Amino acid sequence: MSTPTTPEHFRCGYIAIVGRPNVGKSTLMNVLIGAKVSITSRKAQTTRHRITGIQTRDDAQFIYVDTPGFQTRHANALNKTLNKTVSNTLTSSDVILFLVEAGTFGPADQQVLDLLPTNVPVVLVINKSDRVKDKAVLMPFAQKIAALRDFSAIVPVSAKMRFQVDALETEIKRHLPENAPVFGPDDITDRSEKFLATEIVREKVFRLLGDELPYTSTVIIEQFEQEGDLRRIFCAILVERDTHKSMIIGNKGARLKEISTQSRLDMEKLFGGTVYLEIWVKVKSGWADNEAGLRAYGYE
Repeated sequence: MSTPTTPEHFRCGYIAIVGRPNVGKSTLMNVLIGAKVSITSRKAQTTRHRITGIQTRDDAQFIYVDTPGFQTRHANALNKTLNKTVSNTLTSSDVILFLVEAGTFGPADQQVLDLLPTNVPVVLVINKSDRVKDKAVLMPFAQKIAALRDFSAIVPVSAKMRFQVDALETEIKRHLPENAPVFGPDDITDRSEKFLATEIVREKVFRLLGDELPYTSTVIIEQFEQEGDLRRIFCAILVERDTHKSMIIGNKGARLKEISTQSRLDMEKLFGGTVYLEIWVKVKSGWADNEAGLRAYGYE
């Protein structure tokens, strides 16, 4: 069998997606790669890990890196770890997408902008542009931000509506170096199924509890077994107080059951097989401010 050859002038590189919490970084990455590998919710700071999503075209491979939103409000060990993840990602990227929300630019956006290295192309991505009724205000808004830095390009998009996403991909490709592909043509992420299962459960916790549940909750997989197309997954949701545990379980276990059902259905769709899922809720006080514990739970 002959080995597939890389087309001449093939482009491949890493694209960091950065911005303040809740500007739509994870939604944009999922749309760009055409699959859900990064979790989303309305709750700020949902993403806590460096998530890689891969999109391979005939002439280019885009390796997107979704980062946690840079956190300024709380200085616990968890947020210090997340901010370090953002900074490390920036220095190793070929292109940076700096996301802002259309019509909104505040101190938190400026703080992220100040972190961006000067030797990497930065594309200003104005997300949620579909929400701006008067499109005439987008141009002066873009000009205001463009005056703060020399951007390689400015692209208004709506990740949710897929508006201008193809135009953004074309712009990104212009700045990728000529390289052979790093991943296989069918790869969509470098993360394991075990990791993705953890993230899916955590997303449902955030989505179904919203602001009821404090920021300091996480999910760990205690057992992950695969027999053919069947996956048996046993996981625990960690919270800091008994009252938080009651919130997740809900009246007669109804909320935990909903979390389990929605998680299982998403896993089956992503993994392409049957999933048996069991979830417990455990109280572990102070986990978010313990650096050794954070490493044990997979925080880099």
